[in-house]
Order: sequence, then structure tokens, then C-alpha cells
Amino acid sequence: MQSPISFLRHIALAEAVSYLILLGIAMPLKYLAGQPLAVKITGMIHGILFVVFCVALLRAMLEAHWPFRRCALIFIASFIPLVPFFLDRKLKQWEVATP
Repeated sequence: MQSPISFLRHIALAEAVSYLILLGIAMPLKYLAGQPLAVKITGMIHGILFVVFCVALLRAMLEAHWPFRRCALIFIASFIPLVPFFLDRKLKQWEVATP
């Protein structure tokens, strides 16, 4: 079974990619090409991934006994494009350090 931190890492990266697709592809398609369906579909996928990310973060916090501050920073980082990709290295370190 996958560790909670490993699952968090994977879902965080998937959520970050969906966020970039939403901002970089779907939004321009909506506003520049008049195709609102792109945002509707991508937005729904991103929303589902974000909810799964939040649950995975809570699970990692509870099972790995992470401090609230760490989890709050990870949560805030998920709103800033590209930051989750840089945060992945730190999550790997925390995963290795967790017994």
C-alpha cells in the first residue's frame, strides 16, 4: 500500500498540472476563442483533484504526525502555480524521514 506522503506527492503533482492546464489552456480558450466548455471540464477535473489533495494532506498530517504549520504551508502553496513542483523535493525528504 502506498504511504500517505507518497500519495500526497502524486496527487499534489496531478493537481498542480490540472491547475496549469486550467490557467494556461482552458481559460484562454474560454476568453479568447469563446469555448467555455474547456473551463467547465478542466475546472471540474481540477476541483475533484483539489478535494482529493485536501483529503490526502489531512491524512498525511494525521498519520505522519506533521505539524499544522507544515500542512498550512503546503495548502497555501497549492494555490500558487509551479510551487508544488518545487515543493515535491521537500515532500520526498519528509517521506524518507517519516518512520
